[in-house]
Amino acid sequence: QVRLAESGGGLVQAGGSLRLSCAASGVTFTIHAVGWYRQAPGKQRELVAIQNTGGSTNYADSVKGRFTLSRDNAKNAVYLQMNDLKPEDTGVYVCNAKRAGYNYWGQGTQVTVSS
Repeated sequence: QVRLAESGGGLVQAGGSLRLSCAASGVTFTIHAVGWYRQAPGKQRELVAIQNTGGSTNYADSVKGRFTLSRDNAKNAVYLQMNDLKPEDTGVYVCNAKRAGYNYWGQGTQVTVSS
């Protein structure tokens, strides 16, 4: 019954922007740490950004200053604003929510950045 559904991915040119969304059902984001991960072909999945329930956010060094994670609690949604995109940002972006004893994942949305 728990479902995390990402949207907003696509093909963009380097320097462009995208806003990813993650809408949840069956789970309340407010009591979870939420994050975004990405995986490129042949590469390990890496943490892009994660925010705890207190609002403190950590970003991967490669995206600091360009990406912003935010929540909309009224909509039970999480977002990732991605600016100044680079080809190295290409990958499948996956939404995650976790708390003690629970860990939920979305299916992912493809982001492709062309040079």
